[in-house]
Amino acid sequence: MNGHPFSEGQDITVTWKDHTEAAQLSMDALVVMVSQKDFEDNALSPSLAPIVQQLRDSRLFGAAFNQIHALPVPDSSGHRAVILVGIGERPLTSEELRLAAAQAAKTALKIQAQSLAWEVPITMMRFTAEQNTITAAQAITEGFILGAYRIKQYKRNHPTYPGIKELVLFRKGNADPREAEEWRQGIVRGKAAAEATCLARDLTNLPGNMLVPEDLAKHAQRIARKHGMESHTLDVEEQKALGMGGLLSVGQGSIQPPRMIVIKYQGRDSWDDVIGLVGKGITFDTGGISLKKRLGMEEMISDMAGAAAVLGVMNALGTLKPKVNVVAVIPSAENMPGGGAFKPGDVIRSFSGRTIEVLNTDAEGRVVLADGMTYARQLGAVRLIDVATLTGAVVTALGDVATGAVTNDDTFLQELILASKRSGEKVWPLPAYKEFWDMLKSDVADIRNSTGGRGAAITAGLFIGTFAEGLPWVHLDIAGTAYAQKERGVNPKGGTGVMVRTLLEWILSQAASS
Repeated sequence: MNGHPFSEGQDITVTWKDHTEAAQLSMDALVVMVSQKDFEDNALSPSLAPIVQQLRDSRLFGAAFNQIHALPVPDSSGHRAVILVGIGERPLTSEELRLAAAQAAKTALKIQAQSLAWEVPITMMRFTAEQNTITAAQAITEGFILGAYRIKQYKRNHPTYPGIKELVLFRKGNADPREAEEWRQGIVRGKAAAEATCLARDLTNLPGNMLVPEDLAKHAQRIARKHGMESHTLDVEEQKALGMGGLLSVGQGSIQPPRMIVIKYQGRDSWDDVIGLVGKGITFDTGGISLKKRLGMEEMISDMAGAAAVLGVMNALGTLKPKVNVVAVIPSAENMPGGGAFKPGDVIRSFSGRTIEVLNTDAEGRVVLADGMTYARQLGAVRLIDVATLTGAVVTALGDVATGAVTNDDTFLQELILASKRSGEKVWPLPAYKEFWDMLKSDVADIRNSTGGRGAAITAGLFIGTFAEGLPWVHLDIAGTAYAQKERGVNPKGGTGVMVRTLLEWILSQAASS
């Protein structure tokens, strides 16, 4: 793997302790959730009373939602700092809990804390809109790990601070055994989802010279081995034997050969009702012969964020082991303008047998995904979701706020949107009218890979949907949401790992309902 180090997500230990006093936990920092009423009444721990009075007098902190304040405390407390997390007065949604936890983690990073104790109020359920212990525990755990994420540095002088290593959630009073078990269940689920997201972030942030298609395949194999899942990778000769002309054409301009990567997760006795996840794995995209502009091209290391999301989901499935079957398929290539590169005007034959007229070599993602969709079907998938940094047009429409979605099955998409609301990720449906499908018709081939600027985010998705061959399918265009220009909410600057948590939430809901 080019000899570079790689960590599978954030390695933070998260545990639950019942009937524990803060002083019993010798940690770098204590996190305390504070409602506006408790703050005004100075109803927190007696040891914090003088500090709370000073904050009230100075108006430095008012316990409004998402207001965070860190301050030193006496050595006798067992902690060197306390982080006050304002939660306002109304009940918080799981997404608000997630955001508050992320802010607490970011504050902990600033004071270079390695271990934290988080005091959960006995009246925690009064503060949560969902009134669900597992949901609250998952949201806090998820948000904290996501907020604690740090992008890998390649500087000569590495910082000595290793980051956050431990979080203990505790309460002073006794929870009944059932509630304590629900806290533990929520922590496990939240940790799996957050670590999977951080894994996807790590992959997305890797420089292009450290992640070529063969490297991506090795990371996939590593995840599969870790969880005892079946995995295989098709090399160029195997792709040629099967006729994967889409993937081969996109990859032929690079000295790095393309790979078709597969992981199977089988959680049921028989290999049926298989969900297919197809992730775009373009490890670097120059645009090929249709060369991109120079400015911003360095961000094209993130053009494999769809593949990263799919690998993150598979990692989480291996941890949680739901009763569901999932096959992940990742067509991976570099899109380079080499002497052998495919060209505008070429007609290529895809794995499905359908011919593609190439009008724009920078519309390469949909071409490799065509072969990925066909292969997922061959491997047993009966429902398909593709995830891809596909178009600049979706960024024009939705900015970096929401992921665009296109489907041939509205019920399927609505299930995913409901999952996205639970995960806190935003998904917006785009129309799939017949007129948009018609725009894909070619004069010389079965389909063309570009329709120009009109409806480009939609027609690009529908191009991929053609290769679903009528099976229920949803396309998720993460071009605007996969890579952030600045820190926002639970997301850092750089790779966000977007759609990992939404896809995982939906898959777990399918397992629960089967």
